[in-house]
Amino acid sequence: MRPVFRSSSSLSRIRWALRNQERNSSTFSSKSRKLLVGVHQNEALVNANTCNSTLFSRLSFSRGLSAEAVEAADAAIKLTVSSSGLFLSNQTRPISEVFVLLEFSMMVDIVICKTADVNRTGPLVEYERRISDGELMTGDICQLGALKELQRLHDQLVESVDTCRLDRYNTSDKSSRCRSRWFWSRIMPQSTVSPVKGLYLYGGVGTGKTMLMDLFFDQLPCTWKKQRIHFHDFMLTVHSRLQKHKGLSDPLEVVAQEIAHDAILLCLDEFMVTDVADALILNRLFGHLFSNGIILVATSNRNPDKLYEGGLQRDLFLPFIASLKERNVVHEIGSAVDYRKLTSAEQGFYFIGTDLSTLLKQKFQELIGGNVVARPQVVEVVMGRKLQVSLGANGCAYFPFEELCDRPLGAADYFGLFKKFHTLALEGVPVFGLHNRTAAYRFVTLVDVCSSPVMYENRARLLCTAEATPQELLEKIVTISDAKSMSPRTSSRSRKNDVSELCVDNELGFAKDRTISRLTEMNSKEYLEQHAITHNL
Repeated sequence: MRPVFRSSSSLSRIRWALRNQERNSSTFSSKSRKLLVGVHQNEALVNANTCNSTLFSRLSFSRGLSAEAVEAADAAIKLTVSSSGLFLSNQTRPISEVFVLLEFSMMVDIVICKTADVNRTGPLVEYERRISDGELMTGDICQLGALKELQRLHDQLVESVDTCRLDRYNTSDKSSRCRSRWFWSRIMPQSTVSPVKGLYLYGGVGTGKTMLMDLFFDQLPCTWKKQRIHFHDFMLTVHSRLQKHKGLSDPLEVVAQEIAHDAILLCLDEFMVTDVADALILNRLFGHLFSNGIILVATSNRNPDKLYEGGLQRDLFLPFIASLKERNVVHEIGSAVDYRKLTSAEQGFYFIGTDLSTLLKQKFQELIGGNVVARPQVVEVVMGRKLQVSLGANGCAYFPFEELCDRPLGAADYFGLFKKFHTLALEGVPVFGLHNRTAAYRFVTLVDVCSSPVMYENRARLLCTAEATPQELLEKIVTISDAKSMSPRTSSRSRKNDVSELCVDNELGFAKDRTISRLTEMNSKEYLEQHAITHNL
């Protein structure tokens, strides 16, 4: 006989209160769960006289129901069992005194209990745990907004794991080869755009974007087809694969299929476009990636509408911005806090002054070991290219500034360098301005690669001598809007004869805050201690 429900108004009050609690509390599951309770005659034993509250403690009193939910739950619901089924009646005993022991053998009916899931996982849950354990500072309200978006994406991915083909051990095209799929796609074009939108997270420097991406990425199963990579490194991989497939009618399509074969969830840190070669292929590349089901999570300092601003042939780049916004939720972290600058300063790795070559070489010798002799080396960096190292030993490399930043080198060379060396001694960093704008670009890229959190074991240590503090090194480089407020005469272009000697460059002016922030962090006690632990120094 089917269960009969009485006291429907009390039951409705509990349902309403729990729904309201779940809707408004960030610790509750983003989607309601159903607790399926199999009830069959003589198979449900309900003891209404015990004070054991195990059921409801599991159903998240421990996580804190609202006062409204507790009041409704204590509305005197008593559970009794008779041979005819399960009854609910108005009594005066609190529900916290009800203990239900259920044996599942046959499902006959369903009691729906909307509540929090104590086994819930995700970046928001991990964030709360780290704050509770003292690993992170008290929650930043701006970070919490981003975490809710990451948690939303986490929950949608968990729910759509099969549809999105995320599990690498449960995919139908394991045995397919990318070139074969490319061949058949010529005959029967197919699109498998993901039903789940990704996330484009942007904000100021040092606001915790990479840390939040880490939380998100690390909470996902290791069996998923996922990849987390720095945007520079990702584009290097793309160009390398394009070389491999040159001669095909559309090598970008094959590259996209290869990427999707390895990772459906693609997490790109520090999404920024400064290279015209990258800008011209991104629209077609990501068009193919999205068609292959790729889900993108990206962090950036720039609003998507500001990407590649002022770049050559930007009109050809604009369709990519539209596609990026269509396939991703765009969320800004509005925090004004630069957490990198809250670290503890450590003396001895950033020396200010001129003619400090002897001092730097002395410090370099201390790092490699007193009896070790450093010698010139040649290292292979990327795609067969080689880089001459002035002095190298025991994972440490020594360069004059001109050798790294006044030569035609780029992110690929710097990535290759830091895969070989964990410490860089850089001699003679100058104050930047109009006369050495190109060197400033390379220095910004060098610092980005050196301190990139996404490099894991390759995150490097920088020992350098410079003409000024990090802030002073780049103070003459400004954006157009900054120049207008400082000196109207230089807002249209930079001139060598300007009294202010400003270098007006939107991209470089925007990047300088990030560089200053990173130089500060790299000289912190926390950064250097973590580097020593990572490299067993």
